Amino acid sequence: MNVKHYSYRVLWSQEDQEYVGLCAEFPALSWLDEEQAAALEGIVRLVRDVVADMEASGEPIPEPLSQKKFSGKISLRTTPAVHRDLALSAAENGVSLNRLINALITGRGGCKAELGC
Repeated sequence: MNVKHYSYRVLWSQEDQEYVGLCAEFPALSWLDEEQAAALEGIVRLVRDVVADMEASGEPIPEPLSQKKFSGKISLRTTPAVHRDLALSAAENGVSLNRLINALITGRGGCKAELGC
């Protein structure tokens, strides 16, 4: 397992006054450091150590998100009233409900031009 294939992020922590390194596949892990690059190096090392421990104990190791296959399908439940409002908005914009929701969740909702119509 190449631990560099995991999804890492480094953010400034106002509370800690340091950079915090995070890994999406291991949400319980973090690494604080005064230097941004060192926070990234620290979280990568920590993940490497945790993966080695998991391998040694026979635990399942999370698959990197970068290697997962996604279908592109999302199942969503909502209230009948929201469903009706979305269907009405889609009809008014001359697009399918699927296209409207896609535009809304990607931040391109609003007028017809923003919906790609």
